[in-house]
Amino acid sequence: MARVLLVEDEAAIAQTVEFALRAEGHETVHALTGRAALHAASGDAFDLAILDVGLPDIGGFALCRELRRARDLPVIFLTARDAEADRVLGFEIGADDYVAKPFSPRELVARVRVVLRRSQGATAPRGAFEHDAAGHRIAFRGRWLDLTRYEYGLLAALLQRPGAILTRAQLLDRVWGSDTESTDRTVDTHVKTLRAKLREVDANADPIRTQRGLGYCVQVD
Repeated sequence: MARVLLVEDEAAIAQTVEFALRAEGHETVHALTGRAALHAASGDAFDLAILDVGLPDIGGFALCRELRRARDLPVIFLTARDAEADRVLGFEIGADDYVAKPFSPRELVARVRVVLRRSQGATAPRGAFEHDAAGHRIAFRGRWLDLTRYEYGLLAALLQRPGAILTRAQLLDRVWGSDTESTDRTVDTHVKTLRAKLREVDANADPIRTQRGLGYCVQVD
């Protein structure tokens, strides 16, 4: 059973989704607005969030950024906007899945199951790393790292897809969100401190690779 934060302003859709999730054994908390969702997330820990993109106050994409500033929360976007540009933007922000309305509740539940299985698998050892997403901590070669909030967020983002290159803009969006004072230099500085902490564990280690002109990736082997 998982705790799911459902953010949907259409009551009929929310009731349908809640019924389907509860039938699967999940506990569901429903919020009508983005602000209500942020309030719920500040007091409770959730395993997954289902976010409507077209909310009346805070857009779903902006809400995703805010929720992920606190922790690496799996997110499924539920929306009537099915244009390719919207889907691409959703995935660039870090969505785990994107479901267009109208949708089958059974299909949504199946997608929830897949995302939860994938996110829970991230807590298992991945090569030299072990990521405890619930505890917001990461181990390297069997030793838990002493990371700041942003160092953790940066390494967690890279570990979501080992070997995949994330641009500085993508990392800024996923880790620093709406902090407009952060720049590409901010990312580079945190990568430098992360590398130093990894070398404290293994002096020869260099798992965070710079892809010139592109960004960064992490090698887990």
